[in-house]
Amino acid sequence: MKEKIMKNLKYILRISGIGYRGEGVGRIDGFTFFIPGALQGEKVIVKAVKVNKNFAFGKLLDVVEPSPERVNPPCAVYKRCGGCQLQHMSYSAQLNFKKNRVRECLERIGKFEVTESSGENSLKLYDTLGMKNPYRYRNKVQLPVGRDESGLKIGFYANRSHDIIDMDSCLIQDESADRVVKSIRKWIEKYNVPVYDEKTGRGIIRHIMIRKAFVTGEIMVVIVTSVSEIPHKAEFIEALIQNIPHIVSIIQNINDRRTNVILGDKSVTLWGKDSISDYIGKFRFNISPMSFFQVNPLQTKILYRKVLEYAHLTGNEIVFDAYCGTGTISLFLSQKAKKVYGIEIVESAVENAGVNARENGIHNVKFISGKSEEIIPKLAEEGIKADVMVVDPPRKGCDAALLRSAASMSPRTIVYVSCDPATLARDLGILSNLGYRPEKVQPVDMFPQTAHVETIVSLQRKDM
Repeated sequence: MKEKIMKNLKYILRISGIGYRGEGVGRIDGFTFFIPGALQGEKVIVKAVKVNKNFAFGKLLDVVEPSPERVNPPCAVYKRCGGCQLQHMSYSAQLNFKKNRVRECLERIGKFEVTESSGENSLKLYDTLGMKNPYRYRNKVQLPVGRDESGLKIGFYANRSHDIIDMDSCLIQDESADRVVKSIRKWIEKYNVPVYDEKTGRGIIRHIMIRKAFVTGEIMVVIVTSVSEIPHKAEFIEALIQNIPHIVSIIQNINDRRTNVILGDKSVTLWGKDSISDYIGKFRFNISPMSFFQVNPLQTKILYRKVLEYAHLTGNEIVFDAYCGTGTISLFLSQKAKKVYGIEIVESAVENAGVNARENGIHNVKFISGKSEEIIPKLAEEGIKADVMVVDPPRKGCDAALLRSAASMSPRTIVYVSCDPATLARDLGILSNLGYRPEKVQPVDMFPQTAHVETIVSLQRKDM
């Protein structure tokens, strides 16, 4: 007789696998438990905190038999904070987990044969490219500000909630962010500045955003408020200038809407410059509060170099960069392409991309605003066809119409950059049916200590 799983009861089980969020997966009489913080192979004691018909979520109470890959998380609030999921896992195990996550999706969803070596009908999966130091890598942080009965709170939200976990330091952010938060915390407390309550819509200070340029060292601080007037504004500015070396920009962003969206539409420069500048490789980019810029600049350079490698450019190719954003990949491709066409639906991103190209003296790139699946056929009608296609879609993957448009142009190579292995596998299956053979898959660890993985895939036309 199968044991009936009951909420709030304790259970002992063996962890047989790892889920896509990095949680341990175990079973009791075929009934599945998902347990954050548990590692494969471990024997654990858990409490059932949410029980559904076929599965339950468990809270890890104790590890009876620990995995050799278990490490002590260096962050004091790791178990409560929702910012990281894998600090309890050795970094080598994290890299292997991300590789296996990509493999599992390619095999289960894409129906591909994945191997460690090249083969005519197989897909070669490489080891995940990791970091020498998998901490302090983020150049941007957005922290909600709130208050409860215990006092002022500045930190990340707890997992699956909007409860703010107060913290003095975040080990995946640049150290300068810690100093900024400390200064703002003192200013709020000293002058009793009202902080925002998302339940009532009252209060002024909603979020703090800090951006750090790793190459130039420039720092931008953005304070997000619900109203246009900041009490004790002069003291706020002075506190930052006196305490934060290399700060060059202090900006107020006004968001008066009852929404979970962090930034509002209006930004006002309170002190210094409107933007900061940084480099990826030899290319310089201006970064404003609203700009998209990869948050891990060290790994971004590795990612883009791999894209350039997989494109196999000789200087004679026409390249289309779909979902080009602010043009960062397009600029890298321009180094070895005859002409690059960057296509992006967000008009402001296209404007930023054009500025980035001009400021870097790049003249063989053209940016076009619109849907890629509509722009590509129009370019083909004008006699402009891609030899190489690069796609870097959002988490939901590529629009099916875009994949059909891309394949109809018959580029010799498609390079797919993905932030979600599941939608990647789905889209590779579609491209395979459209005449393209995935050959090489390279996971890149852009976000150490989290369950996210970036992946680059090289596809070749089957008739070549």
